[in-house]
Order: sequence, then structure tokens, then C-alpha cells
Amino acid sequence: MSESGGYNAFRQRLDAVLRRKDPDALRAFLVSEGQWDPDAATDVPAAMWMMIATSRDLANLHAEAREWLLTHGHAEEANAIFGARGRGKPTGGSPQGRPPQRPHQPRQPRQQHRPQQGRHPGRGGRPQSGGKGPRPGG
Repeated sequence: MSESGGYNAFRQRLDAVLRRKDPDALRAFLVSEGQWDPDAATDVPAAMWMMIATSRDLANLHAEAREWLLTHGHAEEANAIFGARGRGKPTGGSPQGRPPQRPHQPRQPRQQHRPQQGRHPGRGGRPQSGGKGPRPGG
């Protein structure tokens, strides 16, 4: 199985657990998957709602996640995830009113124009004058 396929399968299992909105089930799942240390002191409910808020497949739970974060002392995290628009009020429309993100497209490398040495690119390629002598034709 490819690494991408492994992640996709893990993500599907994680989203299935997150849909239950059960912090204990989330902790058990992540420990069993080797993602969390069993002894780690983690704010599991907050982590759960942040995971829900950032999951594309759980868009139907985003408003609930935002509301939970805002009402449980995690406004900074909610604003980082959803943006600061309409602080404290769930938004309608697309998930949290955000425009869809364009996929990243790599930039094409710029072609560098390098003038020939000793020539000025803005003067039709004439050699540069070394000092302030008389100009040709002047």
C-alpha cells in the first residue's frame, strides 16, 4: 500500500471516530494508531473539535466545532481556523464563509535576461562610455 493510500485510509478512520464527537473514543483511537502517547496530558475535547474544524469531510460539523471552540476558551484557535470575521457568530453558506482555495501551482522559473558585458541594455547595445567625454555625433 502506498504512503498516500495509508494516510487516506487513516484519515477515513479518524473522520469516522470524529463524527461520533466522543473525546474518549478519539484518544483511544489515536493511542492505538501510535499517534498519541498514552500518558500525554492533552486537552482531548479541544483537540477533537479542532480536528473536526479542519476536516474537509466533516464540513457539516464545522459550525458546531467553531461554536464549541469559541464558547470553551479557544477563540484564538477558532479565529485561526475560521478567520476572525463575525467573531462569535457561526456563518452560513460555504464552510465558514470562506472562498474555496485554489490548488497550489508551482511557479515557472523566470528567464533571466543578461546584457552582454560592456553594453548597456537600454541604449541599443552601444558600448558604455567610461567617462564624461564627448558623445559620438554630439
